[in-house]
Amino acid sequence: MKRFAALFLIIFCVALTFEATAQMSKKEAKEWKKRIKALKPEQYKTLLDENKSLKGQMSSLKQQVSGVDDRIADKDDQISQLQSQVASLRDQLAEEKAKPAAPAGPAIGGNINDQEGIVFKVQIGAFKNKDLSKYLDAGDNFSGEVDENGLKRYSLGVFRDYWEADTFKKYLREMGVKDAWIVSFKDGSRVPIKEVLENVSKS
Repeated sequence: MKRFAALFLIIFCVALTFEATAQMSKKEAKEWKKRIKALKPEQYKTLLDENKSLKGQMSSLKQQVSGVDDRIADKDDQISQLQSQVASLRDQLAEEKAKPAAPAGPAIGGNINDQEGIVFKVQIGAFKNKDLSKYLDAGDNFSGEVDENGLKRYSLGVFRDYWEADTFKKYLREMGVKDAWIVSFKDGSRVPIKEVLENVSKS
């Protein structure tokens, strides 16, 4: 019975390898026939088990490779989107650089000390009943004074140069401050602008 089973396995193995042996040379086919005859049933079973295991591993590897390919495709899509965004941002930056710069308003004094020497300010209003003193601490360039009649006068900007003050005055008028005009101070005290300009022209 054992011999019959062994013979059956050998015949089955020969049938499986028939297609492969058709492509072999006669010498190779003869050699493989010898090997098959010498093959024990246990060895054949082991070969079948190994073959099944290898096929399973191959299938698993194919699935892993397929998953890697999918992830690579996703990364490629993300890279493409990022490249498009970068190109768009570069175009926007180039457009912004190509735009003409907006005209800057005149400087309004910075940290000039209005208590020393001659300075010019732009008065924006004089009021009898309106008190804006609570806003005077909002900035160094917004100042106010009260004359002997109780008239409250408010000005913007501190300038050493008359023509800078004049430019600022025109700028304010364009913005709608129609009553803006230049006033002058010497060592912190208000003086007639005509007197200041005469002294400047003489020097």
